[in-house]
Amino acid sequence: MAFSVFRFGPLTIPLEQVFLVSKLSYALVNLKPVRPGHVLVATRRPVARFNDLTQSEVLDLFTQAQRVSKVVERVTKAESLTLCIQDGDKAGQSVPHVHLHVIPRFEGDFATNDDIYDALAHQPRVDNHERTPRSPHDMAEEALKLREEIGSQWNDIS
Repeated sequence: MAFSVFRFGPLTIPLEQVFLVSKLSYALVNLKPVRPGHVLVATRRPVARFNDLTQSEVLDLFTQAQRVSKVVERVTKAESLTLCIQDGDKAGQSVPHVHLHVIPRFEGDFATNDDIYDALAHQPRVDNHERTPRSPHDMAEEALKLREEIGSQWNDIS
């Protein structure tokens, strides 16, 4: 593979934390997940807002989100999933780069279903130095497990 890092807004994501790559999107593990198994699907091109994506990018983002959803559900044995995009800082977007959250759900994981949105909105921001991020090692292990579950098709770039 010719690349070893991905741009995620102002951040650099190492390949070790990525578990799916397509021509226009990629999937990565989360620095601070709301629930275990909470992952992200992002566009390859750094774009802050959903409406600024091309039609091809929208199609690929949701196609890859569907692929990721199947894998996350299988690996976590989730009963359901929450998929969401926080489009802009007023919507809770903490990284100015279009990305879709894939969050495994289980009965009773939140008091009410919509509490998950409060958890996302009040989750410490990526640039908040007081938060305790996951270790790069833990993130790489999770990405490897998901990559192995996807199999040889984890990298769709020829």
